[in-house]
Amino acid sequence: MHARPALSSFAASLVLAFLFAIAAGQPARAQAASAPDPTAVTPDASADLAASRRLAQSLREVDGLQDVTVTVRGGVARLQGDVIDIEDRSLAEQVAGQQDGITAVDNQLALSTRLSDRFDTATQLAVDKLMRLVAALPLLVVAIAVVMLSWWLGKLVGARIGRRQWRSDNPYFASLLQRLAQWLTLLGGLLVALDLLGASALVGAVLGSAGVVGLVLGFAFKDIAENYVAGILLSLRRPFVPGDLLRIDSYEGKVAALTSRATVLVTLDGNRLTLPNALVFKSVVLNYTRNARRRIDFTIPVDGGESIRQAQQVAMGALCAVTGVLDDPSPSWTVAEYDASGLTLRFFAWVDQRQADPGKVRSEALHVVRTALAEAGIEAPRAVHYVAPLPQAAMPAAAEAVGPPADTSVNRDIDAQVAAEQRAHADEDLITDERAAAT
Repeated sequence: MHARPALSSFAASLVLAFLFAIAAGQPARAQAASAPDPTAVTPDASADLAASRRLAQSLREVDGLQDVTVTVRGGVARLQGDVIDIEDRSLAEQVAGQQDGITAVDNQLALSTRLSDRFDTATQLAVDKLMRLVAALPLLVVAIAVVMLSWWLGKLVGARIGRRQWRSDNPYFASLLQRLAQWLTLLGGLLVALDLLGASALVGAVLGSAGVVGLVLGFAFKDIAENYVAGILLSLRRPFVPGDLLRIDSYEGKVAALTSRATVLVTLDGNRLTLPNALVFKSVVLNYTRNARRRIDFTIPVDGGESIRQAQQVAMGALCAVTGVLDDPSPSWTVAEYDASGLTLRFFAWVDQRQADPGKVRSEALHVVRTALAEAGIEAPRAVHYVAPLPQAAMPAAAEAVGPPADTSVNRDIDAQVAAEQRAHADEDLITDERAAAT
């Protein structure tokens, strides 16, 4: 009888313990159900992971950024690692900022100071350039062939232009056209060669720089350029030829050569005179040799008591007989002055400069006319005035010694020096002697 109550108590205890265990397990299950699963993937984390992968892929495609570590959290990309150049650091940040899903960039990249990294980079660059050069060798050979062909064609075109004898009276003009054709043809070949090598942009940059440099050099060497242009214009206009006697401003001499920068004269004293072409082009040039005929004049004083008509007839007769004086135009005369001291007669004559020297003819004419007047009894103005006339026998007779005929030939004193200057400037002379070419 006592065993049943004990058994019942034991069973009740088991039931209570079971119910208590169930009640205690309910909060744990609820807490476990409410706690997040660490293996679960949220939408934000998935977007960051996708952005991190895309950014890492993009960086791997850029040279020098393959070793960059990328971490993306909440749209912020963190870049870690070492790069060689500061440009690589900025480039990595730029690439990261252009990716979808990246709102900010935390650039923690550092510049590598390891010598091995820099040496590897330099070696890689050298190898890349060498490989590009090897790959471009066929195009380089073709480009060189194009340049050589254009040079040959330029010489051929220039030679044909030279054979056509453009402006044969101006050899420099033909030479200028020939050189221009050669350089234009060569320039065309260079442009084609650079286009084959893919350097067309370089051509534009070089031409633009050449324009600026040309403008600066034009201002810096304005005088030299002015002399060069003046030399070309003088060679085209040809106001003189070698051998002409010129007066340029206060300078006088015979033309020896016209170079690209200066005009070379030989003065009558035998000195070499170099004048800038700009000065010659701007100055008044008096060419004594351009016209074959040149007028000479001289004066002879006679006493105021002499007959003007008689003096004129005697002097003109003697003047016409002088060697070198032309008959057409014929000599002429005029009374230049008349005062208390006497008369001054001026005589004019024309000389062919190619046959006689004007200075020599003038001297001989003065001598002959003065002698003829003295022989005719026509006296010069007296320095002493006599109150009474002297006997005729006491009058001093003006007698001139009779000698060999006077030399009135062309003056050739400096011709050898002019010829030497012409030979010295033969390679750069812009003009030639038309008279020599005609003969």
